[in-house]
Amino acid sequence: MAYAIIKTGGKQFRVEEGKTIRVPSINKSAGESVELDALMSAGDDGTKVGSSLDAGTRIAATVVDHGRDDKIIVFKKKRRKHYKRKQGHRQGYTTLKIDSIG
Repeated sequence: MAYAIIKTGGKQFRVEEGKTIRVPSINKSAGESVELDALMSAGDDGTKVGSSLDAGTRIAATVVDHGRDDKIIVFKKKRRKHYKRKQGHRQGYTTLKIDSIG
């Protein structure tokens, strides 16, 4: 089972071939392909990290769709000071299907 660690949107994700993942929004339309850099890769030939990782190790993925996550409520309050703030937030995401590793 080969897998890799990628970084996109300021976060790191563990990906495997054929799986789908949700990452922070990417400016690509559905059906387009995306290439991502690998921080680490592991497979039958062992684990490669950092300088031992080939400079050409790329992860090929296809954009499946875009969406927005569930709403979270940000609520701030200071008791006895008549201070309350309520704010909602919905994070946008892009669903990627991993086509190949390496």
